[in-house]
Amino acid sequence: MISIDRIHKSHGRREVLHGISLQARPGRITAFLGPNGAGKSSTLRILLGLDRPTSGLALIDGRRYRELDRPMTIVGAMFDGPGASKGRSARGHLRWMCRSNGIPATRVAEVLDIVGLGRNAKDRVGTFSLGMGQRLGIASALLGSPATLVLDEPTNGLDPDGLRWLRAFLRSQADAGTTVLVASHLIAEMADAADDIVIIGSGHIRAAGSVADVRGRHATLQDAFFALTDPAGDGEPS
Repeated sequence: MISIDRIHKSHGRREVLHGISLQARPGRITAFLGPNGAGKSSTLRILLGLDRPTSGLALIDGRRYRELDRPMTIVGAMFDGPGASKGRSARGHLRWMCRSNGIPATRVAEVLDIVGLGRNAKDRVGTFSLGMGQRLGIASALLGSPATLVLDEPTNGLDPDGLRWLRAFLRSQADAGTTVLVASHLIAEMADAADDIVIIGSGHIRAAGSVADVRGRHATLQDAFFALTDPAGDGEPS
């Protein structure tokens, strides 16, 4: 379970996160939605131990990321794409990750097959399309068989078939009991897949609840997204 409680983050005098609170629960897909610059990545960086909050707590199964033993076996994350050297093969990149985290190398072929890259195991990452790179990033997140997945903008570069695959993959993970948190600026691509939605705008949580609850308060989820991400029209940077 992911629990983020009253996170504030400032850069100098500029506050970019204003008391962010959200939860992502096991067996459910939580879509963390907002326009570019809304504060999604800043929140995830704190959750994954890449940045420190000014105040507040971000916990995974009740612990901060830096307190986790063998974190890849607890939370799998895709952040800023696959994170692989362009000169390495997909298989070589994943094997290196396995060695650095004490994960059996046999897991490499398994995750490549899961994401549809089994035939591309020997291909150099530099030859991959953007969508293939996204799939490799998801494969990296799966290596440790974690019970929690955190994916930042996984829809980037995916064609319609890729989007259908992603939605089915996320649902299969949630149905197996995994906690799934997905950040995206594209509400249409995530709305049909998600169980719960958290909408962020200008560093504030604007709405949170089940898809049905949020939809019930607005004509469409797109209306909710645009009405809530900057309802005051203040244009505050985030």
